[in-house]
Amino acid sequence: MATVFAIETSCDETAAAIVKNRQVCSNVVASQIKIHAQYGGVVPEVASRSHLEMLNQVVDRCLVESNLTWSEIDGIAATCAPGLVGALLVGLTAAKSLAIVRQKPFLGVHHLEGHIYASYLSEPDLQPPFLCLLVSGGHTSLIHVKDCGVYETVGQTRDDAAGEAFDKVARLLQLGYPGGPVVDKLAAVGNPQAFALPEGRISLPEGGYHPYDSSFSGLKTAVLQLVQKLKKEHGNSEGDSSLPDAVINDLAASFQETVAKSLTKRAIACAVNLGLQTIAVGGGVAANSGLRQHLQAAAAKHDLRVLFPPLKYCTDNAAMIGCAAAEHLERGHISPLTLGANSRMSLSDVMELYDV
Repeated sequence: MATVFAIETSCDETAAAIVKNRQVCSNVVASQIKIHAQYGGVVPEVASRSHLEMLNQVVDRCLVESNLTWSEIDGIAATCAPGLVGALLVGLTAAKSLAIVRQKPFLGVHHLEGHIYASYLSEPDLQPPFLCLLVSGGHTSLIHVKDCGVYETVGQTRDDAAGEAFDKVARLLQLGYPGGPVVDKLAAVGNPQAFALPEGRISLPEGGYHPYDSSFSGLKTAVLQLVQKLKKEHGNSEGDSSLPDAVINDLAASFQETVAKSLTKRAIACAVNLGLQTIAVGGGVAANSGLRQHLQAAAAKHDLRVLFPPLKYCTDNAAMIGCAAAEHLERGHISPLTLGANSRMSLSDVMELYDV
């Protein structure tokens, strides 16, 4: 398979990697978490500026760590959609420039396809068809992976993404940003049955509920109302944010339990109904211990295989982008240098990125 140098700058991670034969030769990530934590979330303008400041260092370090030369690189790739436009443009422009200077083919990669390919990095023999549960700060989808570039989204969130819900609940509990890791940590010592929280469901016009679509905005509102109620019960004034640590731990555990059970139920039902034997999980929320435990336990009851990428490939990284690009390049898919950044793009439109 082709050797690809890839760049990822879709949000708040400045990353570069070199991937060959679904093996990672080097993978460098410069995180902006500390920069954005003071704002309680990602500030697009700040993210773009930080990418500009860090990208040259990341690219240089990536090449050095790989022990490869540019003559051994077959193509240059970058995330082009979806994401923050300003951030995408930094990586996209850098990749195009490298492709021109080094006289290599250029490939634009869909960010969600990258998350699908994260599972290939730890399971190089994985082949379609399989189901991908993609859960991150911006996306929550069930994707039927049929072939390279051929995807059908069979379920998705109708409002908040799972990762976004984690961040918002963490903010309600004043746990800081990002919310996922700290909620997961507190949930480990809390009681997941302490509070009954609603699982969001999507009604169908003909009656009943959508089997695969999800909703997390109602769950977030329920946590907000519960927090307000608990503050009053503990005798705090309206603006006082303090709750006993044990209560916060139980809230975190109950919230995480609800999200994990909701995602697991839909993923298992989807895989069984489609006759798929493998569920590959991608995105930042794939690192969540509650989701891992619930999904693996439920899958075992149905003789399904569940694949979770190593933690370093769950969050945004360039190795997954390079892995996807390498297979496209092997199939002769090359992007035009006129390709632009796109903040919103359906996964079903992936092949529009290439001249085929």
